[in-house]
Amino acid sequence: MHVRFSFTRLVAALVFLSLAGGATAAPYIVVDAGSGRVLAESEPFRRWYPASLTKLMTTYTVFRAIRAGEITLQSPVVVSANAAAERPSKMGYPKGSVLTIDNAIKILMVKSANDIATAVAESVGGSERAFAARMNTEAQRLGMTGSHWVNAHGWHDDNQYTTARDMAILATAIRREFPQYDGYFSIEAIQSGRTVMNNHNSLIGRFEGADGMKTGYTCPSGFNLVASAERRNRRVIAVVLGAESVEERAETAADLLHNGFRRTGFGAPRLEQMRPSGTMLTQATNMRPVICTSAARAERAANRDEQGRRVIRSPYMTEFNRPRRIVQVGLGGAVGVLPAAAQIANVPIPTPRPDYTPLTAEGG
Repeated sequence: MHVRFSFTRLVAALVFLSLAGGATAAPYIVVDAGSGRVLAESEPFRRWYPASLTKLMTTYTVFRAIRAGEITLQSPVVVSANAAAERPSKMGYPKGSVLTIDNAIKILMVKSANDIATAVAESVGGSERAFAARMNTEAQRLGMTGSHWVNAHGWHDDNQYTTARDMAILATAIRREFPQYDGYFSIEAIQSGRTVMNNHNSLIGRFEGADGMKTGYTCPSGFNLVASAERRNRRVIAVVLGAESVEERAETAADLLHNGFRRTGFGAPRLEQMRPSGTMLTQATNMRPVICTSAARAERAANRDEQGRRVIRSPYMTEFNRPRRIVQVGLGGAVGVLPAAAQIANVPIPTPRPDYTPLTAEGG
């Protein structure tokens, strides 16, 4: 596997090992999506903070509600005062704005907007708490035994956690159960008004066959990625948790996917056959002492070219040297009754709003 070290990273790693009780590696897992065979893994049951990987669970729960006939892709999502108050990353739509489930999912997958995640939770579930209960019910049904959800966006909460294995279970379930929605996960960029927002997943358009799925980042979680790629009618999924930079998570995922395609999986265990093992199964690692120091930020900033672009040196990735394919998103277009959350919040019948500049911070 292609790995780069620096003195700063070495010092940070030693601090991390001390704080984490001697843990030696961040978790990852690679699976064949078709067979469910585990092609590679390290600490797949180790508890971790998901950050915006949470939005995959949110989206899966929405897909299940669509299948059950509760909503459609054109059903309204209302931005309540509670949703509008969420911390960035966010779209910044004001209270009373309405968009479709379809546009909300596109925004979740590309912009990773926390305000829209909360609006979806309230509009589909009636409240954040009720939607989180649905997320947990769906996770338990799938056999995600190491996960617990308290919000739909992934902003840090000590009681919201997952594992690499569980995220692989979720990713394969999404691909298997809802292939008609594959396009949401590979969108290269979205445009709202005059603002264009690129997907945070560095593999899309740069790794052969890459087709999604979701990134996540907070100081406690580090840089997370669920990545998938398809080649010759075979899809491989890699989950990388706790990388120290955008570049590291992309390079690691590219290496894992590349090697995954070279393995058949013959004789390897299936996801559902795995039994808990490894370290830190009941306490999530907090990466803040490694990720959010001034030295770590300086090192990440230094890994940019003269145009300010991140430098990714994986031999399995190419430059993105063409215009991104942009999908338009915006307010309006919803069909159906306003959800209970809007009625409780006394939200008036909304109208399309002017252009907004989305707000960015933690989330991708």
